[in-house]
Amino acid sequence: MFSALAPYGWDESWADAFAPHAADGLLPGRVIRVDRGQCDVATADGIVRADTEFVVPRDPMKVVCTGDWVAVDPDGDPRYVRTYLPRRTAFVRSTSSKRSEGQILAANVDHAVVAVSLAVELDLGRVERFLALAWESGAQPVVVLTKADLVPDPVTLAHLVQDVETSAPGVPVLTVSALHGEGLDVLVALVGSGTSVLLGQSGAGKSTLANALVGTDVMDVRAARDVDGKGRHTTTTRNLLALPSGGVLIDTPGLRGVGLFDAEAGVGQVFSEIEELAERCRFHDCAHESEPGCAVRSAVEDGELPVRRLESYRKLVRENQWIVAKTDARVRAEIKKDWKRKGAEGRAAMEAKRGRRM
Repeated sequence: MFSALAPYGWDESWADAFAPHAADGLLPGRVIRVDRGQCDVATADGIVRADTEFVVPRDPMKVVCTGDWVAVDPDGDPRYVRTYLPRRTAFVRSTSSKRSEGQILAANVDHAVVAVSLAVELDLGRVERFLALAWESGAQPVVVLTKADLVPDPVTLAHLVQDVETSAPGVPVLTVSALHGEGLDVLVALVGSGTSVLLGQSGAGKSTLANALVGTDVMDVRAARDVDGKGRHTTTTRNLLALPSGGVLIDTPGLRGVGLFDAEAGVGQVFSEIEELAERCRFHDCAHESEPGCAVRSAVEDGELPVRRLESYRKLVRENQWIVAKTDARVRAEIKKDWKRKGAEGRAAMEAKRGRRM
């Protein structure tokens, strides 16, 4: 059993976690695809179709998802998933729902590969958003700049890489041309152990990259539009694929929205230089706006910290506070208190301005 499931990431620690279910006569397997209450599960007996009826919680974070290790019935028609093993990591984003719910995209991931197309202008803010979710998941992020063949000038390419590296401290940044096979060897080595999830917008070249890593055309590929570099959603479900060179890949549909979901630690990791500067501010609760002795604003004024980085940081911090505040009364109270403080400061500034005019 161990050898049959090893290509999907099965190891001794998973075997130990599964032991109580094995004693109940259930079989281990890894979910490779979920579709309308059913899922395909890789087991020692091959791929089986199983119903998730017995795992339908009210919490959307606890539904079976691609990447889960599950316990399934040994036989029957249909088979059923009885439960899933505790997740080591989980990549989660907020839904468009007003109920402040999270949507789990992939489970038990070691590397979060963020694909960014060089066919269009870089959106560094979106890259930072993906990385915040990746760090929060517990996985190691990797940025892959795809379609590098469309940037033939090495100087221009170097500048683009540098821009992304500045926005992704502590994250490997790779340039790849899947079409010509350039840069793939480094990526193959990186994802060759553990499980990787492939993320990015439509048209980022994820399906082409997945095909290159798998070594065959397992994903449908369609040309991106010239006007904006966007393509159709050629991948419509999250699929788990065992790579021939080792490792496991979860390919995902292009993500139009990547809302944060309780990702405070992830945001802090993406903007680690701002967090370090903030420790030198005069006030521990400095908002880095108009407070005296703000080390962050001083760094901006000195040219040490780009204005864009600070604005992006503020945006993601505010967004994350809003999503947390929907379910946390303490955070709501803190936000309301901050509003009152800023309102008082604004009124005081206006009164001072009127006094100078008089």
